[in-house]
Amino acid sequence: MSQHPGQQPNNDISLLATSELLLQAKGGDARASEALLARYLPRLQRWASGRLPHHARSLLDTSDLVQETLLRTVQGLDHIEVRGPGGFQAYVRQAVLNRIRDQVRWSARRPGPGEFPEDMPDPAPSPLEAAIGSAALARYERGLAALGPADQELLHLRLELDFDYGEIAAMTGRASRDAVRMAVQRALRRLAEEMGHEA
Repeated sequence: MSQHPGQQPNNDISLLATSELLLQAKGGDARASEALLARYLPRLQRWASGRLPHHARSLLDTSDLVQETLLRTVQGLDHIEVRGPGGFQAYVRQAVLNRIRDQVRWSARRPGPGEFPEDMPDPAPSPLEAAIGSAALARYERGLAALGPADQELLHLRLELDFDYGEIAAMTGRASRDAVRMAVQRALRRLAEEMGHEA
């Protein structure tokens, strides 16, 4: 986060709890908004790294997408109600996932319009996040990182972005829904083996 010339970092505000920063940012405190961005941008970029499939990247890569989404979220705090510890991080993670879904759908529509319905469901939270807690999610992410790029893409699209097999077939150029289903099952078996090594 860039600073204005001559501006000194304010260590006090950077140590405030997120809930207090949110209150101050909602009240118009620019320093609180900057502290939120500085706190959450690096961790969201690490979390989102690789979640945008290569074929969906145009001029916007994952780090740009995360920065844009977080900035819009902080600028629109007046319209957000965050409850409980971890609530803000959960909210912005979901916002980033929604932007990734939008970008994937946009790229999938580019070759030929009308392939996907405009009103595809946008579930929140993602099925993956709803199914497992943070410790298991960390094991999942480490296991996923050990897989090949094709397996990673399939599991991102199916588990994290919640696309169905037909949509994934169209996006990845695979022959059919059944071909995708079998490929996802194989990727899941490999992922389970990797996660089992950590247990």
